[in-house]
Amino acid sequence: MRGATHAKWACCAVAFAHSATACGGGGDSGGGGGSGIVSSSWGDPQNPLEPANTNEVQGGKVLDMLFRGLKRYDPKTGQANNMVAEKIETTDSQNFTITLKDGWKFSNGEPVTAQSFVDAWNYGADVRNKQNNSPFFSDIVGYADVHPTSGEPKAKTMSGLVVKSPTVFTVALKDKFSTWPETLGYQAFSPLPKSFFTDHSGWLNKPVGNGPYTVNSYTKGTGMQLRKWDAYGGPDKAQNNGVDLKVYTDNNTAYTDLISGNLDLVDDVPAQQLKNVKNDLGDRYINQPALIIQTLTFPLYDPQWNKEGSEKVRLGISRAINRDEITKQIFRETRTPAKDWTSPALGEKGGFSATICGDACVFDPAEAKKLIQEGGGLPGGKVTLTSNVDTGSHREWMDAVCNSINNALGEGPVCTVNPVGTFADFRNQQSSYKLTGPFRSGWQADYPLIQNFLQPLYYTGASSNYGKFSNADFDKLVDEANRESDSAKAIAKFQDAEKVLAQQMPSIPLWYQNGSAGYSERLSDVTLNQFSVPVYDQIKVS
Repeated sequence: MRGATHAKWACCAVAFAHSATACGGGGDSGGGGGSGIVSSSWGDPQNPLEPANTNEVQGGKVLDMLFRGLKRYDPKTGQANNMVAEKIETTDSQNFTITLKDGWKFSNGEPVTAQSFVDAWNYGADVRNKQNNSPFFSDIVGYADVHPTSGEPKAKTMSGLVVKSPTVFTVALKDKFSTWPETLGYQAFSPLPKSFFTDHSGWLNKPVGNGPYTVNSYTKGTGMQLRKWDAYGGPDKAQNNGVDLKVYTDNNTAYTDLISGNLDLVDDVPAQQLKNVKNDLGDRYINQPALIIQTLTFPLYDPQWNKEGSEKVRLGISRAINRDEITKQIFRETRTPAKDWTSPALGEKGGFSATICGDACVFDPAEAKKLIQEGGGLPGGKVTLTSNVDTGSHREWMDAVCNSINNALGEGPVCTVNPVGTFADFRNQQSSYKLTGPFRSGWQADYPLIQNFLQPLYYTGASSNYGKFSNADFDKLVDEANRESDSAKAIAKFQDAEKVLAQQMPSIPLWYQNGSAGYSERLSDVTLNQFSVPVYDQIKVS
């Protein structure tokens, strides 16, 4: 979820779900979904479903059904193709002219215009609106005037956004950013109807977008009903009559409901079921690489983790983790030990590297003990790992990581687990910087660029930099990479920035996560996109 989320705060890789379990039937065609309706497991979003405020997977799933932006990422290739945009032009990689296609409308009948985008982006950037994804707009001229680091804003709108006509607007960026158009498929850049501003509370209760679905109802803690919008004019019309998202606090319960015929789709197969899933589902089980990485992030805002020499302690903890054994025993074929801070789904041409983390990601108990001792020892002689445990098999792998650390160091149970009951509670503690030990920070990319795995998480002040890592060399290399018009040179610069992470270890790369899903016999054409999210609009119901 970049110097924003998304981006999607990888919640699935990252984390999922929460709130009261909605089990049992509810439809007349099995699967709990009714005629032509897909029933799918879900978790309540952390925040209201404003595009510029949603930077985690659960809310992102909904926005992906409700909105269409200037671009959309191809579900198979990840390529950023024009959607609402007719064309995006530039001669200098800094000043862009965006022309919209005619005919796009919101589901309330309002036309989608250049003003719809400009108003939405200005709202997202305005510091007074407290939008999580506001840093996504920080490249635009005038952002500092609407989003100062302190004090009241000097302006209500960014000077870099100018509406030229109902279908044309221009964007001026502060610096050259050659791949900026490729970021515009991210949901933070979605347009908003006038009703969002004139009746904000009403809109939040029942969001209105320009995508293939509309919201029928939403009960927090239970679920959301989305229905096909028959008048949708885009090229990707819904192939089903709607999607019922059901909240689960335990993905094992969701899996049981799937097997018993009370649910159609589970997009996070629990680790405990991996030994059974192929026999249970056969070819209705999906397991594929995704743009997801799971990490442990250190709270560098806590002085005990950020004093001189602490990087050796962080490196030592990394070397005490037996990734190979954990991924084999717990995750079978759905995780791969991490060797950098990106994802193999990017490909080597896209910036993935199997060597950047190097020895720092290799299990070596003797070296682990040595590094931790050289760095002054574990703060207080212990380390506590925190994650939500409502889904994602997080308790299992945290226990395994602690066992690995304890066995490697040979000093007794110095590593313990702090389980948090729900994803929302965990995210609230994380985003308010209340955690005092390493915490799970899985990341699901917002768009398939190496930049999105680095800038949102580790750039100084970035909105998903929950460990508050700050390094001038890293920031400088990211800035240089963003200005580079040659993509190969840009990727090389980003990889140089990654090498700083390998030296400082602000977060420990654990493993890359595959997208996994299982579905009922009444569904067909079920696929996952590169972000591991079901392509809901293409699912057919028999």
